[in-house]
Amino acid sequence: MSTVPKFERYWNCARPTDYPHLTSPWSGGGIIGANPIQSPGTRHGIGRPNTTPARALKSAGVRPSKSRGQNFLVQPSVATHIVSAAEIEAGDSVVEIGPGLGILTERIIGAGPRRLTLVELDERLAAMLSARFGGDTRVRLLNRDFLTVTRPEFDGERLKVIGNLPFSAAAAILRRLSDYRESIVRMVLMFQREVGERIRALPGSRNYGSLSVFSSLYWQIIGHFRVAAGSFHPRPKVDAEVLIMEPRCERDFNPAEESDICATVRAVFSAPRKTIRNSLSGSLDVDSNTIEAALELANIDPSMRPAMLDRSQLIALARILRPATSPACRA
Repeated sequence: MSTVPKFERYWNCARPTDYPHLTSPWSGGGIIGANPIQSPGTRHGIGRPNTTPARALKSAGVRPSKSRGQNFLVQPSVATHIVSAAEIEAGDSVVEIGPGLGILTERIIGAGPRRLTLVELDERLAAMLSARFGGDTRVRLLNRDFLTVTRPEFDGERLKVIGNLPFSAAAAILRRLSDYRESIVRMVLMFQREVGERIRALPGSRNYGSLSVFSSLYWQIIGHFRVAAGSFHPRPKVDAEVLIMEPRCERDFNPAEESDICATVRAVFSAPRKTIRNSLSGSLDVDSNTIEAALELANIDPSMRPAMLDRSQLIALARILRPATSPACRA
């Protein structure tokens, strides 16, 4: 059985529409040490005086769902910090994934973007958002799963994305966003803490794995900060982490090589505790001599652990192994 974490196995090189249906993400974010606001008022971002998140959710008929990761932000300063990290300018088109009760939405609007697209799966929350922000001509609401949204539905070539991604859907959503990277200039995304740490992990570190490599093929992490569990209603069991990401200016590979690189990365990390030679032998239908020769050509020690390989080494190895990973080359 594969030891690769489930959320990493969602990443593949198929079209985004081939991914399984996944639920919408958390709503909100926070920084390390943040505590929930207990006093009532518009500070909660609900839009009505003396309305707490719990009352607003009850009024909308929403009971927070654990399966959908519905934990709502109650810390205004944290919301401000998240939106500030996006550095929104007047010409920007912004996409918010999982706006929930709108505490981030109101701050995004206040930053003055040209267009804001809200993608919210929950019908009741979508109705609440429509009633609250529908009068603003810059705002468009899509009551959909983000993974079903297509690129033409987003407006503008200077796109910024703010969103909170659940554990199960993080890799799939990142993969879809990677297909839009030529239009995206910055993303501020929140993940469960473990996932965020894996995404930004460097070679040789404890958390480095296939998700780290897949993410680094397309994005560079320019900042991150911790999200305290106490910043949400209801309070989740784990902290989260916000990553500030920008697309890589130059790609290390061409589009024709992409599927082979993904296949190689999956093969290398299929058994991360084994040596690279054994991981490849157990996951590719290739004899050991071919694998040994490929590693030698790539100047990689066969006894190394997968976590020691950086992005450039894996790309080089993928090019050498292409006949073994590409169906087109094997045909």
